[in-house]
Amino acid sequence: MKNSNRILAIDLARGVSVLMVIIVHTLWIYGDIHTQSETWLGAMIHFIGKGTPMFLIAMGVSFTLSRNQSVVLSIKRAFYILAMGYSMNFLKFILPTLVGIIPSNFIEAYGWTYPATAENMIYMLGTGDILQLAGVSLLFMGVINTFSKNKYIPLIIALLIVLTTRGIHGFRLDIVGVDYVLDLLWGAKWNVYFAVFPWFSFILIGMFFGMWYKEKKNDVKTIFDKMGIGGILLMGIGAGLCYYNFEYHFGDYFHLGPGGTMYLAGFNLILMWVSNVLVTKVRENPVFNFFFYCSKRVTTIYMIQWILICWGMGFLGYQQFGVVGVLFLIPCYTIVILAIQKFVIDKLSRPNTSKKQSATIPKRGVTMQKT
Repeated sequence: MKNSNRILAIDLARGVSVLMVIIVHTLWIYGDIHTQSETWLGAMIHFIGKGTPMFLIAMGVSFTLSRNQSVVLSIKRAFYILAMGYSMNFLKFILPTLVGIIPSNFIEAYGWTYPATAENMIYMLGTGDILQLAGVSLLFMGVINTFSKNKYIPLIIALLIVLTTRGIHGFRLDIVGVDYVLDLLWGAKWNVYFAVFPWFSFILIGMFFGMWYKEKKNDVKTIFDKMGIGGILLMGIGAGLCYYNFEYHFGDYFHLGPGGTMYLAGFNLILMWVSNVLVTKVRENPVFNFFFYCSKRVTTIYMIQWILICWGMGFLGYQQFGVVGVLFLIPCYTIVILAIQKFVIDKLSRPNTSKKQSATIPKRGVTMQKT
């Protein structure tokens, strides 16, 4: 089922995934250790967090459907997204630190002594989040798409990344600056949460299915059915490998091994199939339209939620709440974040109809990728 050049199942999945992020980050920042690790709420939200790769798969599909996929445009988009990522780091970490509202136990959680030093702030500014992953990945995506239209090339590269990640995790050359770039590619420490290896593999899988979709003349049902089948196979293989050696094949969520990457890829491909079943079987409704709205504004919503949640620490503290407190904060933050998007960002993004302008201004918020 598609609308114009957009695949509604992709929009639904992307919209759901960005709202999942608000829930997960609220738990991480405000839930105490007991709530995060030993309660039903912590277990449920950590399970929800496993759906984050849906956003990356959707990004890969969307890229293949965008009108202009040239290397030059990909580079421009990449630097734009990277600029947004580091601006977000400044606004969520550095500015509240300079203002003096960052809690001391947040700084101490890094292993530092309060107050944060200039070196500490540089470290926080360079944090590798999902926007850094998207920006760096776009640099590679344009090259891959330009030099080969064969849908199996992204899939082969994804497999190579999955198989080699554990071997090169944490490799550095002890050269300042260069080591940071290597951390963005395959870092094994906590200055980078979403390293290109292995997280780029999810985007490449999305590119594979996007190319296949075009090859099949926009046959949505066939492609999403293939996602479901592929998801079951990958999830089964990944689960078996993780059972055999969990430490090597999964490790932790942010530094996955081959089995963990395959398991999550399979799990999220199945979710993509479910998303298509929903938009196919269920009539258009306000709930779906709400998720479609979020999908088109995924980058700005992502930035707003991180900035607000981090500034909120100055008033609510860091990891101070139990189950009831977290359950209260999740809807509160969701409402405030969406209100800022709706009544501030959307209005700023609309064209000024009182003035004649030759340039075309987007009517809606910035998106990570346009389909």
